[in-house]
Amino acid sequence: MIARITQLFPLWAILFSIVAYVQPSLFISFKSAIVPLLTLIMLAMGLTLTPSDFVNAARRKGAITLGVILQFSIMPVLALVISLLMGFSPEQTVGMVLVGSVAGGTSSNVMAYLAKGDVALSISMTAISTLLGVLFTPLLTGLLAGKSVDVPVAAMLMSLVKIVLIPVGIGVAINTLARSQIKRIEPALPLISMVSIVMIVAIVVALNKDNLAAHGVAIAIAVICHNGLGLALGYGLARLFGFEATICRTIAFEVGLQNSGLATALAMKFFTPVAAIPGTLFSVWHNISGSILAGYWSRHGAEESPEAQQASAN
Repeated sequence: MIARITQLFPLWAILFSIVAYVQPSLFISFKSAIVPLLTLIMLAMGLTLTPSDFVNAARRKGAITLGVILQFSIMPVLALVISLLMGFSPEQTVGMVLVGSVAGGTSSNVMAYLAKGDVALSISMTAISTLLGVLFTPLLTGLLAGKSVDVPVAAMLMSLVKIVLIPVGIGVAINTLARSQIKRIEPALPLISMVSIVMIVAIVVALNKDNLAAHGVAIAIAVICHNGLGLALGYGLARLFGFEATICRTIAFEVGLQNSGLATALAMKFFTPVAAIPGTLFSVWHNISGSILAGYWSRHGAEESPEAQQASAN
């Protein structure tokens, strides 16, 4: 039952977004809950991880390294280029760059599973990019968008430590010390994360009703291009480096599916409501595109050549 509910995440996100747009008063009063909800998501993610996940990642150095490099290069640069091509305002641009500069989203793990990718690798990449994002997200945002917007890099870094690093660390510690107890509630953790993300999306939509009417279409086009190019380049470059199809799918999701809930929360905390629109729309769209692509790959996943398999093994 829980799995069925979480599989319908895109539907819930769209439904609650529509309700929030039509009746913003239902959600506006929850503005202060955005950061606590995101912290809860990070804690839930930590509860699914153990130190062995990070140890296993060390055995997949090539795939992990490529995934992390693509994550923190393709997506932030694409965000800036798309923003410049579309003539976005500084606030819109910093919102796009924030989406591009955060770590991969936990939805990438679900999509990797559905697409018959390498789930263990996906979890490892998400965990590592999440930890590295504490440093890279504020630095990349300041580097790429700092010329047009005052980016509080130090304050953002400290906020990420509180919102991401500490909750994930606590989650890993609890899961390590009380594994049997956590295993009982583990099936509910994706539901908790989904409800939290849906609420964040709804709150931001409510706060941005007027801005969405004025800028929503243009930003939606930018978000769709950003996500699509991230997925395509993530997969294509992984293939170019000789990895097998299973790993390429996994890297594609890790690169193209962002922790847009975090980008949204940071935009609301440090910038303007307009800067939160890209993260809000990305939260809805990347789950739709990811689900479609995962469904296609699960049915029509292309087999790779023996040469590529040999290269991957080496």
